This record gives sequence, C-alpha cells and structure tokens, in this order.
Amino acid sequence: MAALKDIKRKVAAVQKTKQITKAMNMVAASKFRASQTRMESFRPYAQKFMELLVSMASRVSPDADPLLAIREPKTIRVICMSSDRGLCGGFNSNLIKSTERFIKEKIAAGLKVDITPIGRKSRDYFRKKYQIINDRADIFGKFDMSLAEEIAADVIDPYVNEEFDELYIIYNEFVNVSVQRPAVVRLLPLSSAGKESDENGEQKSDYSYEPSEDELIGTLLNMYIRVLLYRALLETSAGENGARMAAMDNATKNCDEMINSLTLQYNKARQAAITAELMDIVGGTEALKG
Repeated sequence: MAALKDIKRKVAAVQKTKQITKAMNMVAASKFRASQTRMESFRPYAQKFMELLVSMASRVSPDADPLLAIREPKTIRVICMSSDRGLCGGFNSNLIKSTERFIKEKIAAGLKVDITPIGRKSRDYFRKKYQIINDRADIFGKFDMSLAEEIAADVIDPYVNEEFDELYIIYNEFVNVSVQRPAVVRLLPLSSAGKESDENGEQKSDYSYEPSEDELIGTLLNMYIRVLLYRALLETSAGENGARMAAMDNATKNCDEMINSLTLQYNKARQAAITAELMDIVGGTEALKG
C-alpha cells in the first residue's frame, strides 16, 4: 500500500506540473502572436533601409562621416542579445555558445573584445568571464524604439572616439516557432563604404539624391544603427516567446507520457496487491479445511 500511495503522490505532482506548463504555453502563445506581428511588420522596413544605406555608402568616401571610418581593428565590441528569462529550450544556450565561439576567435587573432550584454541571461553568463560594458536586463517585457536609441547612444560616441574599431551584434534571428538561428552582423564599419561595385563586380545604378549623399549619409547612419538594433530586439522577443511556447508544449506532452506511465505502474502494483491478498485468503481457507 505504501508503494501505491507513493505512485499516486507522483501522479498528483506531475498533474500539477502539467497545469503550470500548459498555462505557461498559453501565456507564451499570447505574447508570441503580438511580438511576431511587430517583428514581421518591421523586418521589410529594416531590410530595405539596409539596402538603401549600403547602396549610398558605396558612393561616398569613408571620410564623409566618422561612422564610415575604417581602422585597423585592435578592439572590437560585441552586443549580445539574449532573453531575460529561461524555460525557452536552447534559445539562450545556442546564442551564448555562438557568441563565445566568436569572441574566442577574435581573441585568438590578437584582438581585445568588449561585450555589451542585452538580456539577463547573457549578462549573468558573460560578467563572470569577460569585461562587460553598458549591460541591460529586464527590458523585454515592454520596449519600443527608445530602447534601441539608448543602446545606439552607448556605442556611437565610443566608436567615433576610437574606443573600439568594429561593432558586432549577435542575436537569434527568428525563422519559425521551433527554429531561431544565431546571427552575427557587423554594424560598424559598413563593409560597402567606399566600394563602387557590388559583390558580382557589376556597376551599381546611378541615383540622384536631394540633398546630396554626403549630407544624407550622416543622418541615415545614425538611423541605421537604431533600426538594426530595434530589429534585433524584435527578433529576440519573437524568438524567445516562440521557443518558450514550443518548450512548454513539449513539457506538457512529457507530463502526459509520465502520467500514463505512472498510471500503468499503479494499476500493475494494485493488481499485484489484490492478487497477493486473494492468495492469502485462499491459503487461509485451505489451511482451515486441513
């Protein structure tokens, strides 16, 4: 009987866990729909903005704006965007592994690396191992473009003042609910600055700008940093909620499987106990007859 009580206690505990994971799945699904809509609405704008700026940067001299300056890299800064909370599968661990691999490659090449963690999980991990600068946590609950502007303000002036020579951002690019792929993007300097042809060596189309490219480039470069940072924030938010939704769905299914397994185990133990009691009764009856 003691074994039966233990099994019933385990079943009750797993059922409570299932209720929690199911509720968390529903909450994550609600947040995911909202974050996915924001991300999908902003992604085309960010892509077209990037195409425009790359095209324009290829037509101006690297001296046209301090943010186009290309220097021999000695120090780089890496912005790593993770989630603030866990229970989202391998979302954070995959990102951190990719970031650490990238950092080790740069350090092996003789470069100094500064890290700006965005999100509690990356901050808690990297502050024990590397020097971190301007970290931010507990920001994904509710954010807008102003957060991207704050992060951009932390990196633009130091780059202009030559505190670092290259700026990278590493985040999880949203593919679907089950797939979030770590992406490494170099924000500064632009790879197209001062180049007159595209990757295939073809001459770029000629456009007329008003005001001139040199006047526009300064304003657009500042916007470019904010736009790409905001896109990364949106991709991270959508990816986190999608990964949590998938993780909680898998956890709920695991609970169902465990409940079925424990129920079968309980029934077998109960049947064995009943059989043992019947054997005792039959044995006692035969003894009385003898």
